[in-house]
Amino acid sequence: MSDIARTKRRLGRNAPTVIIIEHSTLARTTVVKLLQGELAGWNFIDLISTESLDRALGAEVRLIALDLAGRSVDSTSLRDDLAAIAARFPEAPITLLSGTDDAIIARQALKMGIRGFFSTSLPIDIALAGLRLVLAGGTFFPQLLGAVANGSNEPGPARTEAEKSVDDRTQYLAIADFTPRETDILAELQSGCSNKVIAGKLNLSGHTVKMHLQHIMRKLQAQNRTEVVARLVQRAAGGHDALPS
Repeated sequence: MSDIARTKRRLGRNAPTVIIIEHSTLARTTVVKLLQGELAGWNFIDLISTESLDRALGAEVRLIALDLAGRSVDSTSLRDDLAAIAARFPEAPITLLSGTDDAIIARQALKMGIRGFFSTSLPIDIALAGLRLVLAGGTFFPQLLGAVANGSNEPGPARTEAEKSVDDRTQYLAIADFTPRETDILAELQSGCSNKVIAGKLNLSGHTVKMHLQHIMRKLQAQNRTEVVARLVQRAAGGHDALPS
């Protein structure tokens, strides 16, 4: 191995890392390509199953995305996968990838300590906002937010395409009430950057970054950085301020 290759490998192992565990090659590589564009400089390890988890040992794992693959939350197979992950990466938040929007499954996953529930029906922008929320220390369960809106644990009736279009426009307009500079800072904040890093990236003083963050928190009625990211996702998911207990 050349010196350049060794250096790239070492830097890759030291970079913040996301593990994607998904049996489908197409789904797995699609998620990786999407995240590579969103989290520049991060390392991505894609695996077919938890049997290959040892490949990621030594990496700075910040997030693990595991395919639910149609299993129930209390299935032996899923619990074995979660145990294998916890044994190797006990501090890494775990999110589930699902082909269904099942509020009951989402609620069970939340009780188990899962930090995010991403279904294939989510718009990409909302899914990426949810990812940033989990990386910032929050939880992302839009299915439960929808259940609150409907007053039930079950998903609401299907909407027409016209209704979905109006709702999506309303949601994105609700997010788009920041100045261009505030938007730049939000993008860095949602990637988990500290004030010092944000200041360096945007060529601003620490005081200016802090001032913009105060304006952002006031607009979102948030008390801290994590709440800022949470409020954005809550707006995108329907405007609710809290998950049900």
